[in-house]
Amino acid sequence: MSARSLQLSDKLYAYLLSVSLRDEPLQRRLRRETRRMPMGGMQISPEQGQFMALLIELIGARKALEIGTFTGYSALSVARALPRDGHLVCCDVNAATTAVARKYWAAAGVAGKVTLELGPALKTLDRLLAEGAAGSFDFAFIDADKTSYRHYFERCLTLMRPGGLIAVDNVLWSGRVVDARRTDADTRAIRAFNKRLKGDRRVTLSMLPVGDGLTLALKRR
Repeated sequence: MSARSLQLSDKLYAYLLSVSLRDEPLQRRLRRETRRMPMGGMQISPEQGQFMALLIELIGARKALEIGTFTGYSALSVARALPRDGHLVCCDVNAATTAVARKYWAAAGVAGKVTLELGPALKTLDRLLAEGAAGSFDFAFIDADKTSYRHYFERCLTLMRPGGLIAVDNVLWSGRVVDARRTDADTRAIRAFNKRLKGDRRVTLSMLPVGDGLTLALKRR
């Protein structure tokens, strides 16, 4: 028994995947293709994708947001879990990496559930708010430039319905959040975001040691 989260050795992590991961061949191909790309390490882990799909089912999500899409693995996980009439809005600025995403969404038969908004995410979120979408989304995943996390979160929270869930990636930042020598803008932004969110009584909060650290924030009713 342990009173704290267990650290995973390579052997134990392989066991975890072997007895729980239910990925499809298409998902494995996307992960392999992404690993060969520059910045391929930005891809979320497969168990995190499966966990997010479980969250979609748990809360009965029909309308979702993603801030930062990269090659589309997280979006593929979410879109597959959404019901037939579900919809996912993805925000990204990179046409090349999201072209890979589009290819796999089409191959998986979920392209009709996904709208890709190419351009600065804050502009897309502000447009959604101006169009009256506040309170209409069930789920959001934030995984983009770290210095804008606070701004993404505020807009996503307004767009969420009461009981909606926001998942925020990279909140442990490969351990750099506790390295006093790290003073770069991204690390400082994540530290400030984490500290601020702990005191935010608008949400029910949990930070999980999944992947690179995943915070879940449930909008209180």
